Amino acid sequence: MTLAPTAPSTAQHTTEPLLSLRRISKAFGAVQALTDIDLDVYPGEVLAIVGDNGAGKSTLVKILAGVHPQDSGTITFRGETVTVATPGASRDLGIATVFQDLALCDNLDVVSNLFLGHEVGVWALDEVEMEKRSWQLLQQLSAKIPSVRIAVASLSGGQRQTVAIARSLLGEPSIVILDEPTAALGVAQTAEVLNLVERLRQRGLGVILISHNMADVLAVANRVAVLRLGKNNGEFQLPGVSHEEIIAAITGASDNAVTRRAAANATKEARS
Repeated sequence: MTLAPTAPSTAQHTTEPLLSLRRISKAFGAVQALTDIDLDVYPGEVLAIVGDNGAGKSTLVKILAGVHPQDSGTITFRGETVTVATPGASRDLGIATVFQDLALCDNLDVVSNLFLGHEVGVWALDEVEMEKRSWQLLQQLSAKIPSVRIAVASLSGGQRQTVAIARSLLGEPSIVILDEPTAALGVAQTAEVLNLVERLRQRGLGVILISHNMADVLAVANRVAVLRLGKNNGEFQLPGVSHEEIIAAITGASDNAVTRRAAANATKEARS
């Protein structure tokens, strides 16, 4: 997979957003984690949320996942104001969250992990049906899993991420939130996960990608929303924005090591 900016989605010009956040704020005691956050998520696009440590990304994800309630502001889903009070309420709305730790059981096989808590069968587990549906789901994602009966502990990092993403799709969500899906992965495994992100978008889902990796963001995102110190600090459409502009928004300044290096390189090219 070539890590290059993809064509921008036109969904925001032709459809209503699946999810809208308006003036979302959250404090933990004296610490103000989020202040008046506005955000829109459209179908068939990847929205990357970036920011430095402490910018509020994790808090925002947990609000959408139903882990923390917001202190103020409104969440609108498909045009209706909703309350995301619990993780179950988030899933019922159609929001699936894949956290960075994946929450997989290493000693169980792929089928058992996919259907953990949602087993098929009345008086006994219908292993045949679960295995069939597991293969169907993984094939939809073009996943490279050698067997659905292999223990998750035997899978690579990219394959484990695949299982976690596939599990999130069991409830047929409209929005999938991926929290640092390529953290600690190698180049080949990262490409595998980014391919999965592309397929989620192709299925018409709204994808929220939380990432520190600008190469990943530029590879698959249609829009980039920057958080800084718990506040909105810019939104960019891709392609059409440089790596340096995003870094400047993240750091809150246009003068940083990245921009200085780019300026120095530009000066050298002009002189040569």
